[in-house]
Amino acid sequence: MATIQSINLISTDPSVRSGRPCIAGTRIEVNALVIEHLFNQRPIEEIAANYRLTLAQVHAALAYYYEHKAELDAVMREQDRFAEEFRERHLGSGRPPLHR
Repeated sequence: MATIQSINLISTDPSVRSGRPCIAGTRIEVNALVIEHLFNQRPIEEIAANYRLTLAQVHAALAYYYEHKAELDAVMREQDRFAEEFRERHLGSGRPPLHR
């Protein structure tokens, strides 16, 4: 009989980062690590060192992302939209984007 093992490295808590998934015991959001790896093309070892995480924690974040990709992509799109609106309101449209 097979036993399914779970790796409890990702947590959600309404009082931490508005309930967005984080590395358990930290305030580091899964999406922050995803952005570093997929969009900024940082190696997993570098991400782990920069955030003072284990390789297992970074891999767990990426696995969690792929398991919940649609939901987390929607969160990233909403954060990007909010950042763009903030930039427009506070910096004006004559400046280049703050990210990308």
